[in-house]
Amino acid sequence: MIESAFPILEVSDVPAALAFYRDTFGGVVTYEFPGDDGTPVYVSLAVGSSSLGIGLAEQPPPPGNVLLWFYVDDVDRMTRELAAAGASVVEEPVDQPWGERTSLVTDPFGTRIRLGAAISPPPEEE
Repeated sequence: MIESAFPILEVSDVPAALAFYRDTFGGVVTYEFPGDDGTPVYVSLAVGSSSLGIGLAEQPPPPGNVLLWFYVDDVDRMTRELAAAGASVVEEPVDQPWGERTSLVTDPFGTRIRLGAAISPPPEEE
C-alpha cells in the first residue's frame, strides 16, 4: 500500500536547485544526504503540505519530462518572483474557464512548473 508519493527532480547541480526551490517557494529542508565532498547529492524539502526531492543525476536528465503543479496564493506575484530567480515564463498568468488563474514557467534546469490559484469568484459566478 502506498502511504505517500512525491516527485524527485534529477538535476546536474543540487545546491543551485535547492536554492531555487527552497528560496522561491519557501521550502524547508527536511533531509539532506551529502556526497563525498560534503555537498548534498539528495535533499528533501517540505513545500507547503507537499514534499519535493532533489537528487544529483548520474547522467544529464532529459528536460521537459516532469510537470510540477503548485497552488499558490498569488499567481502573478509568484510568476514574477520565479522569473527574477532564473525561471523562464512560458505562459503568462491567465484566468482559465474552469475557475483558476494559472501560469507556466520552467526552472533553470528545464522542469515545467504550473502555478495555479482559485479565482474568486469563478468566472461563471461574476
